[in-house]
Amino acid sequence: MSSYTTDGISTCEAAEAYIFGIPRFTKKNSMEHTKCFLDFIGCAKEHLKGVRTIHVAGTNGKGSVCAYLDSILREAGFSTGLFVSPHLVSMRERFVINGEMVSEEEFLWAFQFVADKLRHLPELLQKVSYHPTFFEYLFFMAMILFARHGVQYRILETGLGGRLDATNSIDEKDVCVITSIGYDHMEYLGETLPEIAAEKAGIFRKNVPVVIFEKENSVTRTLEKCAALTECRIFPVSFQAIKEINSNHKTIDFSLQSNYYGYIRFRVPTIARYQIENAALAVSAAEQLADREAICVRHLQDGIRNMVWEGRMEEIMPSVYLDGAHNTDGIQAFLQTVRLDGCEGKRFLLFSCLEEKQYQTVMEMIGRSELFEAAGVAEIQDQRALPLQDLADYFRQYTGLQTKAYDRLESALCDMTGMRGEKDRVYIVGSLYLAGEVKALLKKHRIGKS
Repeated sequence: MSSYTTDGISTCEAAEAYIFGIPRFTKKNSMEHTKCFLDFIGCAKEHLKGVRTIHVAGTNGKGSVCAYLDSILREAGFSTGLFVSPHLVSMRERFVINGEMVSEEEFLWAFQFVADKLRHLPELLQKVSYHPTFFEYLFFMAMILFARHGVQYRILETGLGGRLDATNSIDEKDVCVITSIGYDHMEYLGETLPEIAAEKAGIFRKNVPVVIFEKENSVTRTLEKCAALTECRIFPVSFQAIKEINSNHKTIDFSLQSNYYGYIRFRVPTIARYQIENAALAVSAAEQLADREAICVRHLQDGIRNMVWEGRMEEIMPSVYLDGAHNTDGIQAFLQTVRLDGCEGKRFLLFSCLEEKQYQTVMEMIGRSELFEAAGVAEIQDQRALPLQDLADYFRQYTGLQTKAYDRLESALCDMTGMRGEKDRVYIVGSLYLAGEVKALLKKHRIGKS
């Protein structure tokens, strides 16, 4: 039996604390055991007739593609369950049903459902003293919640990798999507882009269509080889299919040539250029669904235009933008957007990061961009955070920017947003943990759009 105990847990806060206490990235369960527990709780495919599954893997853009697909399907009248990670403020953000984050009561119900099942494990799992990992526990809660609500579509974002990810215990899928592949979590996924891509391709299933964006040739070749071995077909999206990009004050218009829906004009409600690619992937995935005849052009356009995804180039206050970019590809996309933002004044940057990330390369990229007038740094409240003094020293060294170190994120946020002039902009970037702490501060003080 597990050494963990859920006895006496009766609040959402206590349930979150329990899940946070499960050691992360330590004891990895086998896929056999994950599938066994999924079947045990009644959420394997054979228990859920008529439920369709969309599976999304990649390095950057997974959550956005999932959110776009969710928005499109809801516009078309389908009921949806969206499972994404990480969360910014509340763990409940990971579970979205028909466009709404689950309530505290439902979160607690799902937590207790899993806890009760763990007390009565089948023999196979008893033999190995099975207990879900941090991510598995959340995944099982999502599956139970989606079953309870009888959703028609489950949209699943992988956590880490693909092949060995808990979400990959779902075998019967309707479409798979691979978003941008970059260098992240190399200690688990491989040192090269083809190695990382091969791990992501572990979500492929025979005869299930796969949608990818053609960018890096070595990645595309790897995904094509994996698809051939799995006996599934790849449907690539290329930059050539995207035309007439027009950036407005707070939105971007573009046209997409799709194979099924034809030539369509879209508007994304953001200044983030990288969301064009993510929106194109979502539209291309929708055209591979068996229900595509029920999804008209208006559903696609409204779904893309109405999608909201916090912490991704989000304007949290006038001329203050929050972005969760944290790896080299993410920062490159972030800088591309900043470069084209039309700012007529000065740009200021608030930065923080984890010690385990490629912070030196990221800092060098920021410095070389020459986009920012000055910067501030503040330490994230996480045990993996780069210590404040190191953060400040490295940032000054690698960027060459005038940099102020803040003991408290709240002080940094107040100071830097207060210094901006009428035409200036402030960007906050470096980690989704930073984005989460900023969102929590805004919520606490009821500032901005939170």
